[in-house]
Amino acid sequence: MTDSIAAGRPAATVQGHSRLRAYARLGKLDVYDYYLGIFLALTAALFPAGAFTARQALVLAVFLAGEVAILMAMVALDDVTGFRDGSDLANYGPDNPLRSKARKPLVAGALTVPQALRFAWACAAAGAVLWAGAAALAPHHPLWALVTAGALFAVSLQYSYGLKISYHGFQEVFLVALGAVLVIVPYGLVTGGFSGFLMVQAVLFGFGPLMFGVYSNTNDVAGDRAVGRPTVAALVSERGNAVFIAALSVAEFLIGAVASASGVAPWWFVLLMLPATALRARQYLTGFVRGDIMTARRTGFAVHRLSVVLMTVANVVVGTGAAA
Repeated sequence: MTDSIAAGRPAATVQGHSRLRAYARLGKLDVYDYYLGIFLALTAALFPAGAFTARQALVLAVFLAGEVAILMAMVALDDVTGFRDGSDLANYGPDNPLRSKARKPLVAGALTVPQALRFAWACAAAGAVLWAGAAALAPHHPLWALVTAGALFAVSLQYSYGLKISYHGFQEVFLVALGAVLVIVPYGLVTGGFSGFLMVQAVLFGFGPLMFGVYSNTNDVAGDRAVGRPTVAALVSERGNAVFIAALSVAEFLIGAVASASGVAPWWFVLLMLPATALRARQYLTGFVRGDIMTARRTGFAVHRLSVVLMTVANVVVGTGAAA
């Protein structure tokens, strides 16, 4: 008898709470970093417009809810494939003490594959309905935004299931595109367009998932090689992977620097982003000089969140006309 039951809580309630936690872990609800792009869309639309409406706010809220559902479907399907092909068993099993199998409910035995699939397809259906609702409510319907949202929905469900796009060498590109789309599409629905500066922010936002993804891939290289999942880390040597991630880190800085130098972004934007740049350098040193890849991966989340805060500040400054 568990402590909870001994305290007077029914077994069914305890089991129900445990099942809900398992589904939350399957949907990776604790990894909220993908959803932060809505703040960039919101602040970019809110401050210059001067007359942000309740309708626009509702569109963003409904889009965000659909985004959460679709990404939960994507990661749940990823877990199903990882469990079936054995890569998650290798990467989260007893031979890899750095990864907690509790984060993989299928590996931990908390859920079955049929349960995970039902959850994934229910989330996908909810996401489709919510995104369709956001589009219907939106004051603007640019074709590029609708097509891009539809493409992201379809590709997300095929990321590691069905066509298994991430098993054909497109994982890193997809992660950047995923983040970028989650910024520009909601902005397009509420404003009808997009700007070069917003596109710079969208790409930098996409670098967040990419940069904690490539560190995860570095840790998971043995399991990914065993099942033929061609991440860069699995395809190249250890040194080659280190060079690749260094190049991505430099490229991230250069995107902001070139945007500032060319006038696409305010001249001060690259300076504003320097704290995130410094933390990114620390991430690399932790992972590839000190050899602590998992701590470096966690640092990647901090870099991403700091970047979102700094870009949000940039939108507020630009929108309120406080910058020259």
